[in-house]
Amino acid sequence: MSAANQIPDQCRHIAVSAENHLSIESGPTPTPGAEEILIKVHSAGINRADLLQRKGLYPPPPDASPIMGLEVAGTIQAIGKNVRTWQVGDNVCALTHGGGYAEYAVAPMSQCMPIPNGFSKGEAAALPEALLTNWHNLFQRAGLKPGEKVLIHGGASGMGTMGVMICATLGAEVYTTAGSNEKCRALEARGATRAINYKTEDFEAVLTEMGLNNRINVILDMIGGDYIQKNLNIAAPEARIVNIAYMQGFKAEVNFAPLLMKRITMTGSTLRAQTFAQKAVMVQEIMEHIYPHLESGRIKPIIDSIYPLEQVEQAHGHMEGGQHMGKIIIKI
Repeated sequence: MSAANQIPDQCRHIAVSAENHLSIESGPTPTPGAEEILIKVHSAGINRADLLQRKGLYPPPPDASPIMGLEVAGTIQAIGKNVRTWQVGDNVCALTHGGGYAEYAVAPMSQCMPIPNGFSKGEAAALPEALLTNWHNLFQRAGLKPGEKVLIHGGASGMGTMGVMICATLGAEVYTTAGSNEKCRALEARGATRAINYKTEDFEAVLTEMGLNNRINVILDMIGGDYIQKNLNIAAPEARIVNIAYMQGFKAEVNFAPLLMKRITMTGSTLRAQTFAQKAVMVQEIMEHIYPHLESGRIKPIIDSIYPLEQVEQAHGHMEGGQHMGKIIIKI
């Protein structure tokens, strides 16, 4: 292992109490494996998966760190013996295997990306989860093509805002849903053809009125519930519907006749369950297809707020409140 000087034996991290409260504790600084890197964390992104893990509803895999945090940005402090693509001192953002809510975190070398030119470390910490999730589900899984019409639910989330910008930049016609007129206008300013305020409008009715019933080629849905039926109703023949969460619940009464009649493909995924090899391919394709647009400034994450590590509980509460737009970041 190659390492920088003065890596401490102990570092601070966020722990969850039996009463589900968050606190700062100290524990051993992780050591990178042969194909891992050790990052001194500057910033970590908050994801809804963190909130679920905290509640015991999304347990980490057996080989993962029990500490929350799936994406970070910082500076490499040590590299494993088989690492050739990174050096101590490089600034990176990375998809971790857990452990991001800490002063030091390890990540597989294949899940690290350079911080784009012009990006702060806080902005870079907002990239890994959103980039990989959107790329895998919209492009690898759904096969979205330039000129196709895509509907992204949850458009004001960190995942949704990035999805809108990626799809618009790569030539799709983007429709999305969000929870206020202000959020809708912001999404239209970033490439959405029409953003629909789900609190005052029914997206199925709006799209039908626009002449888009049976014309939406790809749908990315993190809501579930009664959206499942509406998605099937508006989807085009040969459409692809991808679910990445079910915030309204996993159960719904659905008439699946449109799926048969229109030959719709319904699928879903979670990022964490996929192999390191699968994620490595995602990173390679993102570097080719999306990173040039990050470097040019065409795509840039929306940062809702930045909290110090000591206020991580407030940061979680802000996400649970649902009023944010874009990513919530923890500064370590």
